[in-house]
Amino acid sequence: MTTRSRLVQLVVFDGFELLDLAGPADVFNAATVLAGEPLYDVEVVAAQAGLVRALNGVEVNAPLVVGGDERPVDTVLVAGGLSFHRANADNDLIGGIRRVADRARRVGSVCAGAFLLAEAGLLRGRTVTTHWAGSALLAERYPDICVEPDRIYVQDGQIWTSAGVSAGIDLAIALVAADHGPDLAREISRWLVVYLHRPGGQSQFSVPVAAGPPRLEPLRALQAWIEENLASDLSLEALARQAQMSTRHFSRVFAAQFGTTPARYVEATRVAAARRLLETTDLTLDRVAVAVGLGRAETLYRIFQRLLGVAPGQYRERFSRPRPGQTTPLTAPLGLEAHRDDVAVLGELSSGTPYQISKG
Repeated sequence: MTTRSRLVQLVVFDGFELLDLAGPADVFNAATVLAGEPLYDVEVVAAQAGLVRALNGVEVNAPLVVGGDERPVDTVLVAGGLSFHRANADNDLIGGIRRVADRARRVGSVCAGAFLLAEAGLLRGRTVTTHWAGSALLAERYPDICVEPDRIYVQDGQIWTSAGVSAGIDLAIALVAADHGPDLAREISRWLVVYLHRPGGQSQFSVPVAAGPPRLEPLRALQAWIEENLASDLSLEALARQAQMSTRHFSRVFAAQFGTTPARYVEATRVAAARRLLETTDLTLDRVAVAVGLGRAETLYRIFQRLLGVAPGQYRERFSRPRPGQTTPLTAPLGLEAHRDDVAVLGELSSGTPYQISKG
């Protein structure tokens, strides 16, 4: 039985973030390709029809005006971008978003697109997220909104909001999962070579990446020492001794410099090291856990599930790098039968061997 195509409108404005548009658009297109039937019909809309310039200079054609007709819309997603403050002052754009939201089954945003939804009055009393760099401003400017600053995406009723840029892909995959089930969502993740359907509650970033280099020399030296001694005692007391500070003073200085506690920082650093070992070595999970100071595979498993939403073994299967002379067999979902010739070209370009579509 043929499934009715769902109309998705992606809202853009001058200075929008291109990946906020392209990421979700490719997810919805992948759903159609992999399912072998038109599950989604994607349209790009703006305040005025015509070319819209993205932040990186790429121009995208938006042939339709947002809220410009009375057709029923299944999903509306508003892109973000650094020029969101100018977009917020565009009455035509905000009014169009408000009109189309009135007849849409669900409404969402990527990154700073949440500011536009808030300006349109669609987020009052809602729990939402946005790019971590804009979360404080969103909460300050719209105090009737509950902002979760460290979530990849949040669903509150028919409102879906996501964090910055690549999180729009996670949001779109979650929307497909809600519409058509987790199996198709997993196939899309696999086909687009992204994380296996990350849960919305997962952190937007790892602590070491988000923190950046500390300003104080003792903490810069400590940062390097931690990375070189992951299997050692990295308790609060041990770190304070290494930094030659009292425990109380060290805790305050560390939190001010890194924006997190020493315990969370150490845990995230150990997870980052474990990820590298899983990607590049054949060490058993127990040996990986010991090498990074987590002790046992069970501890590694619990922390991976909590921070990354995936088991260590699944992570290795998904992201391990082939050794010299090692190849990984490729299989494609049945929906790609109609694209056999195109997919074969991909295989020939990468290996000289035609890609074989497997029904197994």
